[in-house]
Parts: sequence; structure tokens; C-alpha cells
Amino acid sequence: MKNYHHALLTILLFLVVGNLAAQRSIEGIVKGKVSDQSTGQPLFFATISIFNAADSSLVTGGTTDEQGVFSIEINSGVYYADITFISYQNKIINDIRINEGKRTFDLGEITLSPDATVLAEVEVRAEKSRMQMSLDKRVFNVGQDLANSGGNAAEVLDNVPSVAVDVEGNVSLRGSGNVRILVNGKPSGLVGISNTDGLRQLPADLIDRIEVITNPSARYEAEGMAGIINIILKKETEQGLNGSFDLNAGYPDRYGASINLNYRRKKLNLFTNYGLRYNNSPGGGFTFQDFTDENGTRFLSEQRSNRTRGRWSNSIRGGLDYYFNDNTVLTSSLMYRYSNDNNLSKIEYRDYESSLNNLTGISVRTDDEAETEPNLEYAMTFRRDFEKEGHELVIDFRYQDDQETEKSSIREEYFTPEFVSSGQPNLFQRSGNAETQRNMIAQVDYVHPFAEEGKFEIGYRGGFQFVNNDYLVEELNNNIWEALPGVSNELNYDEIVHAAYAIWGNKYGKFSFQGGLRAELSDIRTELLQTNEVNQRDYFNLFPSVHFGFELPKENSIQLSYSRRLSRPDFWDLNPFFSFSDARNFRSGNPNLNPEFTDAIEIGHLKYWDNGTLSSSIYYRHTEGIIENIQTIDENGNTLSQPQNLATEDAFGTEFTFSYTPFKWWDIDGSFNFYRAFTDGGNLAPNLQADFYSWFTRLNSKLKIGKTIDGQFRVNYRGPRNTTQGRDKAEYYMDIALSKDILKGNGTLTLSGRDVFNTRRRRFITQGVNFYREGNFQWRARQVVLTFNYRLNQIKKRDRDGERGDDDFGGEDFR
Repeated sequence: MKNYHHALLTILLFLVVGNLAAQRSIEGIVKGKVSDQSTGQPLFFATISIFNAADSSLVTGGTTDEQGVFSIEINSGVYYADITFISYQNKIINDIRINEGKRTFDLGEITLSPDATVLAEVEVRAEKSRMQMSLDKRVFNVGQDLANSGGNAAEVLDNVPSVAVDVEGNVSLRGSGNVRILVNGKPSGLVGISNTDGLRQLPADLIDRIEVITNPSARYEAEGMAGIINIILKKETEQGLNGSFDLNAGYPDRYGASINLNYRRKKLNLFTNYGLRYNNSPGGGFTFQDFTDENGTRFLSEQRSNRTRGRWSNSIRGGLDYYFNDNTVLTSSLMYRYSNDNNLSKIEYRDYESSLNNLTGISVRTDDEAETEPNLEYAMTFRRDFEKEGHELVIDFRYQDDQETEKSSIREEYFTPEFVSSGQPNLFQRSGNAETQRNMIAQVDYVHPFAEEGKFEIGYRGGFQFVNNDYLVEELNNNIWEALPGVSNELNYDEIVHAAYAIWGNKYGKFSFQGGLRAELSDIRTELLQTNEVNQRDYFNLFPSVHFGFELPKENSIQLSYSRRLSRPDFWDLNPFFSFSDARNFRSGNPNLNPEFTDAIEIGHLKYWDNGTLSSSIYYRHTEGIIENIQTIDENGNTLSQPQNLATEDAFGTEFTFSYTPFKWWDIDGSFNFYRAFTDGGNLAPNLQADFYSWFTRLNSKLKIGKTIDGQFRVNYRGPRNTTQGRDKAEYYMDIALSKDILKGNGTLTLSGRDVFNTRRRRFITQGVNFYREGNFQWRARQVVLTFNYRLNQIKKRDRDGERGDDDFGGEDFR
């Protein structure tokens, strides 16, 4: 298949080059200048298309320079020209003749007037909300959130309704961390080997919008028990050249630049995105531990950590759309990202016996880590739209190659309670981790509409993932580096999933129905090479989904949906290798984990007003084999956190999301989610039980101050929650931003402050039979960022069309 794609691209390039070569016998020139009719200002990158007068076929074309001037070489003949510029009325000039007697045809100064219809549409859009809502999908338009300027994907997601991102970068949807993150509807190397690190490296300036699907249909892969988050990247399709440029600088150190360019000429659309980022983020925390050993002796410890995470990252994505005709398009794209990290952490341990008045010793552990991560992704998509609306065939293939190399130098020093060297030799260790992940995905989706509102859909998806991880930890003894037994190993992880689905749906008056069934065959194998341990898991599962909808009077809609989903343990959940930067607190995976299976039911209601929208829902999830990190402590007081399958979890909640425009200059939106969960871990230990409730809410307010200034503030609060071994305390913070349009509306300056009161920290309590731990951790301190955005041949899209999403009912499920 790969050779086929390369052959097809070669043929396309051959045709384009051949077409250009055929026109090299130049006999004449068409020239002129394009300017604004009212101001006389030249129009930069206006598009001039030259057509054959006999058959209206496109012959050639070009664009204007900074002075609005163009000069196009052309063969002899009779032509007409079409001059276009975004948001302006086009102009046709006929009877252009090139012959022996007239080799140069000067069109003179061509004036274009603004298109009143387009300008009216822009004004309407400016009054719309930054959120679009349907019953089963919410769309968050990233460009409308001022506080996201200069940020990254993780920060964007943290301000999307239903989504929360904790201080360590872990993403959850309606309180569950088992969520599937896609890019442009597919798994992507842009989120990297680790979703957490990958999202922090993806600049917000490259993102167009975020889609949140809480109860997906059978069309989507069954992975992600809480739902799907789909990140849509920017790509324009307007004729001619257009794009945007962003620069940002912030404190603590954060600098970035991004470019989004698009060039469209008839059948060919070229697009590219580039992002460059540097940041050096301080963080740290404190942990207190109280442990009693089997002899009844009490040991206490205090741990203070300081971390600095430095990172350079580059990401570039380029591609083309080739339109065979108005209904058939082939899209090919290539993405490459390279990041270089330098992380320095320092942990101070203070050890006590019996009480905090009896300090017995101090030790300091320093870890200097260097990490590189190159990612490559190639994708090709063929799309065919048939005559009837909604009748389509989509074929997609993509290949990903992600690599990650980490090297750490560790030193531990020992001191007396007076902080004087104890005389004990320093400990020197080093670790290396080399990881390679390759993915191949092939997918076919076919939709056939019938009657007026019905559709039938079938599809196939094959996913092939191969991971190799080589982990080595060594210790310096007598000037010789020796591998630590039981820690170093090499692991292979292979995951092959074949899936097929079918969906049938129709609409009868105000009633809508859709039913689907997805079948997945999973073949998963883990192998520890040094110990020859092999774990083979094969399972076949069916995943039904049902959606019912009913349109009520006065702009109300209601939907009832059910779906069955699963969450497979990812590579890190199964990887048994220990983390080693902290000498007292370890994390490892569990190669014996089983997947989680979830049955989800949701009832949703959607109400429209002329100036607002309200979405409300009640949901319930029953999960078998819920995965949760369980902490244990050894005889030396060291803790180990390892994922385990608990018996069940039953969770239910209610959610409200709204957008409201009380005045043309004021937009408000927000969300509130309350949920309760019962977790049963009695299969591991009788005391592993939890009955908790929690809630989180966010409020966003955006003000238009005059014609060129916007202001925004948002508040986030995440309530406390109990766990099977303790409690996570509340988390809260506020962001503010101010922007001003400059350069005649082509540029925007934005000043944003994130976590302005420096309150965002993870605070927790963990306790077991013989230990108690309490701590707090701050991943990123308060930040101030200044961003400059310049738009080339683009109208400033303050907000997008409408508030209802892709359609009036049902989002992606009902067309």
C-alpha cells in the first residue's frame, strides 16, 4: 500500500510538472495592478485566474505582490480574467487578446470593492459564542479564547467543557481519566508516546477547535470509556494565499513562534503549519509520610522537591489536497516533530524516628535528565462525495514512528541532622531508556443515505502498534558501573486490533433513531526479553450503541443514548520498569492488567434561544475491572504505586453547559458537573472501597471594549474527591487576558495571565494500614504571556458560524 501511495503521488506530480512544461512556450504577458476601490490601497496576494474564452478552461494564473502588481506570462490566444480577493467582490475582465501584434496586454489598475454580504456574515459571526453545542458533541473554538494565546494543547483542553487537566497534565472527561485523544479524527504522533508530554508540546496556535464526544457511536473505536476528545488542526481552503503568524514571549521563560499558511489554486490546495517552542518551567512540592514498621517503630519523613523542566520543541506539518473534481479529493500530509528536554530535579529527605523532634539524618538526591523525542507521521486520505448529500466514501492510511531517548545522571548525598556531611560515600547512579513506537492504521468508512433522513454506514479499521522499550539502571561501585538487578530489562509490546462496524439510522418527523454495532478482535502480546516472560492476551468483543432523539417545541431537543466501550491498558500501564528519579517513591506498570469494560447511558436536553444555548445531561457508567493506582509500602518505608484491576465502579452525574450573550459586547459561557462514584476493590483487599462525590465548574466571560479591544477572564474550580486510599483536595485558579487589534485589523496583541493568584496545586492524602502520606505539588508557576498574531489575507474570526454545531440535532450521529 505504501508503494501505491508513492506511485500515486508521483503520477500527480508528473501531471502538474508536465502541465507546466507544456506552457513554457511563452508569447505574451498580461499585467496590471489590483487595489481597494474606496481607499486606493494595493491588495497584496489578490488572485488573478486566466481562462480560455472558448471553453472557460483555466489556463494559468498568479497573485499580486506587495504593491498589488501582477505580471503573468501566457501563450497567444483569447482569454478572460477573474480577479478575486478574500471578502471582496470578484471582477471579470473579458476580451484579453495576445497575438503577434500585441504581446503585452495591460489591464491597468483594477479596483475591487468589499463584498457587503461577506462583511455582514463576519459581523454576525462576531456576535456568536466561542462554543458550539449539540446533544452529543461540544465544539470549542480555540481562536476565540484569548487566554490560550501562546499556550499549548494541555492548557486549551483544561478550559473545554466536561474536560479537566490536573497539575501533572493528566486529562480526564467527566471525572474519568480513561479518555481517547485524537487529532483530526485519528490517533496521531502529535500527542507523542505520552499524551501528557505530547499535549504540552503542541502549540495552541496550531489548533483550530476541540470536539468533545461523550457517548460516541459505533463509528469510533471503542477505546476510551469516558468518551473522545478530538483536536482539529488549522487548515484553510480559500483561494489564493492566506495564513497567520504568531509570536509569543512569557515569564517564567516561555517563547514560541508559529506559522500557518495555505495556498489554493483550483484543483490544488497546499497547507503547512510550523511551531517552535522553548520553555523553562519551575515546579516543586512537599510530602510528609508517617510509617510504622512491623515492630511498632514509627518513622517519619519530610520530602521537599524542586524541579526545572526545560524544553526546545519544533513541529512542522505540510500537505496537499488534490481535487480531481468537486466531489473527489486526495489529501496527503507529513508531520515531523523534534523535542529536546533538559530536566533538573532536587529532592531533600529529612528522616525522623518516633516524632518530628528527633531528626536522624538528611539526604539530598539530584537528577539531571536529558531527553530527545523525534516523531514522524505520514497520512493519506481519499474522499469521494457522491451526488446525494451525505453519500460518501473515505479511505484513510497513516503511519507513525515515535522515538524517545532518556538519560539521567543521579547523585545522592548524606548529611547529619546539622546538615554536615555524614562521611557516608555519595551514591552515583545513571539510567537510560530507549523507546520506539510504530503505528500503522488503515480505515475505510462508507455512508449510504436513504429516504429523506435515513443513512446506513459500514466501515473497517485495522490498527497495528509495535513498541520496544530498553531500560537500564546502573550504580557506580569501586569505579565500575554495574547494572542493578531486578530493575533493568527490555520489553516488547505488540497490539493488533481489527474492527468492523455497521450503523443504521433514520428520522421520522421529530423522532430520530440510530443503532450501531462494532466488533473488535484484539491481539496483545508483552514480552520481557531478559527474563523470557511472555503475556499473550486475545479477546473478541462486541460494542453496541443506540441513540434516540426527539425534537420538542420551542427550540428544545432531547436525546437518550447507550454505548458499551472499553479501555485497554496502555503501554506504560503494562511496563513493569520502575521510575528512578525519586529514591523513596516508585512507580511501575503491571503486565497482568486486563482491560476495563464500561456500559454508559446518557440523557441529554438542549435548548436554544436567540442569544443563548443551554445543554443539560444526566449520565451513568458501570465499569468492570476499573484500573486504579494502588500504593503499597515496604519495610524500609518506600512506596510503590502500581495500577491494579479493581472489581467495579458505578458512577453517575449531571452536567450543565451554557452560552449566553446578554449584549453584543458581552459573551458568557460556563459549565457545571456534579458526579458521584462507588468503587469496589474488594477483590484485592476488604478496605479498598470508596464512595465519593465531587464537582467541577468553570466560568468564562469575554467583553468587547470598543471596536478593537477584547477582555476576558475565566475561573476554574475542581472540588475535592475521595479515593480508595485517601483524598484529593480541591484545585482552583483564575486566568485573565486582554487583546487589541492593530495594523488596520490584520494584527492582534494579546496579554494573558495564567493562574494569576498562583493557587493551582495538587494536594492529596494517601493512607493505608500502617502509613499516612500528605503532600502538595505544583507543576507550573503563575505565568504571564504576550502574543502577537498577524493575519495574511484573512478576516479575523472572532467566532464561528452558529452555536448548534454541525447540525441542529445529534452532531455526528444524525445527518
